[in-house]
Amino acid sequence: MTDSRRFSALYYRDFRLFWFGQIISISGTWMQSVAQGWLVYSLTKSPFYLGMVAAAASLPILLFTLPAGVLADRFPKRNLLLYTQAFSVVPALMLGILTSLKVIAVWQVALLAAVLGSINAVDIPTRQSFLVEMVGRGQVVNAIALNSAAFNGARIIGPMIAGLVIAYMGLPACFFLNALSFGAVILALSKMKARGEIRVKSEGMIKDFIKGIGFVRGNREIVSVITLIGVFSLVGLPYISLLPVFAGKVFHRGATGYGFLMGASGIGALAAAVGIAAKSRIRNPLKMMSLAVLCFSTALLVFSLSRTFWVSLMIIMLGGWGMVSYLALANSFIQMSVPDELRGRVMSVYSFVFLGTVPIGNAIMGVVADRIGTTHAVTVGGVICISAAALFARRYGKKEGGVPGV
Repeated sequence: MTDSRRFSALYYRDFRLFWFGQIISISGTWMQSVAQGWLVYSLTKSPFYLGMVAAAASLPILLFTLPAGVLADRFPKRNLLLYTQAFSVVPALMLGILTSLKVIAVWQVALLAAVLGSINAVDIPTRQSFLVEMVGRGQVVNAIALNSAAFNGARIIGPMIAGLVIAYMGLPACFFLNALSFGAVILALSKMKARGEIRVKSEGMIKDFIKGIGFVRGNREIVSVITLIGVFSLVGLPYISLLPVFAGKVFHRGATGYGFLMGASGIGALAAAVGIAAKSRIRNPLKMMSLAVLCFSTALLVFSLSRTFWVSLMIIMLGGWGMVSYLALANSFIQMSVPDELRGRVMSVYSFVFLGTVPIGNAIMGVVADRIGTTHAVTVGGVICISAAALFARRYGKKEGGVPGV
């Protein structure tokens, strides 16, 4: 049953523990992300190695997320999350120690990034499918939106703290503080009553996997929602990795301009997550998703054409709002459409398409940008996204109703 109170998921003790732990932990993760990028650049002065380390972190998600969804359905989710959070401490500590001793090499950073990526491949679908078991189906939209708000809030807080820590305490401190931050989620998980129920007995890894894929293929609306996410991940979202070029060569604003652009995108994303969380119910999720994707796609195209910095800040803010609105609603729509016993596997497909294809998209857009120019590459991406969004809106933009509870 849907609760009409604003931010209703926070009234559930388990989710409240998890949410506050998440804010601390994800802020630490963003701190490490900033510090790791600065470390790689300090070691190599090469954008190539920045891309290679980012690929090393993302590739395991592409390779392992789908089978990890089977694990999320086969074992108690809380226990899996306790293991993933505990193991995530190790790469952070190793980076801190090696950097402190001044023996760190770029291959070690890439290796540790790949280790953390492999852990995340299990953590992400497990975390997504565990939300409904903390709050119930009626509050899953609110829980997903609040989870997104925590992520995007940390996306603003973490890098700010990282800049201060690097300036006054040094790079290793960022890694050590991130390792410490995982303790917040571990403590929260240890105090929870929810464990993550096992709904059905396993039929074997391969059969379990095929059953999850079969459910997705048999649901036309879920296929449409996930396909659109795939298009955005390949040619839309990679614009973020090209923002330094816009800041430096297009707007001539340097690192400060880059920070403003990232901040504007984060503010739009946070506003979207908080706005959805403040609603007790989304009556027509597919219609709202249609509006959100058209907003993101149009903003992406206009941003690529704009040459006025302050106008571009407003546009990228709208783009951040549109993308996160769509992702939060898509996530909740899928979770409300799937049987409980298949949730981990189906969410692994969502995570695979959303996160696993990002390194491929970054590579594609990087090559295109190198050939035809960064602004033209983002323009092409914007046109493709608008075309895909228009097809989605044409099919679902006028559809009334939706999944109960969304």
